[in-house]
Amino acid sequence: MPGLLRGIARTAVVAGTASAVSGRVQRRQASKFAQRDAQTAATREQAYQEQVAPAEPSAPQSATTDDLLSQLKTLGELKESGVLTEAEFQAQKAKILAG
Repeated sequence: MPGLLRGIARTAVVAGTASAVSGRVQRRQASKFAQRDAQTAATREQAYQEQVAPAEPSAPQSATTDDLLSQLKTLGELKESGVLTEAEFQAQKAKILAG
């Protein structure tokens, strides 16, 4: 009978230790994942705010027709001189016309 009690006690100690270690590992992993998730959420929120938040305009947004024409003329001259490729020219022209 004493051998049986010793075996039961040993099993209880091993099971209790395993349970404690398992709980500690789970808490550590949960903490680590929570920190990572919070950091990811903060990064996403910051990126979203940078994209959505309008910049404070220092001057009126609408450019005059003369400004647009001069920018397009300069852009055309750069293309003619070979500084810009056709694709770069089209991309910059689209930006200028979009305003």
